[in-house]
Amino acid sequence: MPSENESTALCELRELTAADYEAALALWNSAPGVRTNEPREEFERILQRNPGLGTAAWIGKELAGAVLCCHDGRRGYLYHLAVAEKFRRRGIARAIVDRCLQLLTREGIQRCTIFLIAENETGKTFWLNHGWRERTDLVAFARDL
Repeated sequence: MPSENESTALCELRELTAADYEAALALWNSAPGVRTNEPREEFERILQRNPGLGTAAWIGKELAGAVLCCHDGRRGYLYHLAVAEKFRRRGIARAIVDRCLQLLTREGIQRCTIFLIAENETGKTFWLNHGWRERTDLVAFARDL
């Protein structure tokens, strides 16, 4: 297996685009702990409102990883971070997240939040190992409109 530096060097990080929708949706739904039925319209709306922030990692012609990144003018958010199984443990997820955080910082955003499915232990381990803290002082609520 290539080292982390060799693996990320082979990976092209670029803006996630509307043309990436089907590949990203397939990637996200193949990853343990990530499930989405993100409609194309919502995907495109997030990208349009947050140009350049979503990130895709490509190795050759394969989508190796992707995340939706956005902000509300105050806080940043990452949604659906996933790396294809055959490309995991090579530093790609970290590179994707680092790119997003740098872009959010340039936008003047000082905090980024993620929402993680409670049973996603692999995801929880990833985030905790990369300097994120679990917010146990909040409870999330949602309402479909």
